[in-house]
Amino acid sequence: MPWMIETFDKEGCADLRSQLRPVHLDYLEANKALLLACGAKLDDAGTAASGGLYLLGVDSREEAQAFIEADPFHQGGLFQRVEVLRWRKAYLDGRNTLNED
Repeated sequence: MPWMIETFDKEGCADLRSQLRPVHLDYLEANKALLLACGAKLDDAGTAASGGLYLLGVDSREEAQAFIEADPFHQGGLFQRVEVLRWRKAYLDGRNTLNED
């Protein structure tokens, strides 16, 4: 069952996000086999990030929690809040996937 992780950055941490971003991207690349999708949540202008959304293909909450806790953004103290939820894939790339699992 896929898992969704939504992160919320601490206020005023844009510099910390920029500093940690290269190692965060390396972490995502090293774990890309687990990622169904991920990306930053941006303001309307598309210039400032305030957190992120990760869709993971892992079997348990514990695996999803371990993934986000190992993320350099998490370890560097960027996040104010993290939510880990089960996610039901219904449509992906315009395709109904409900009967695939």
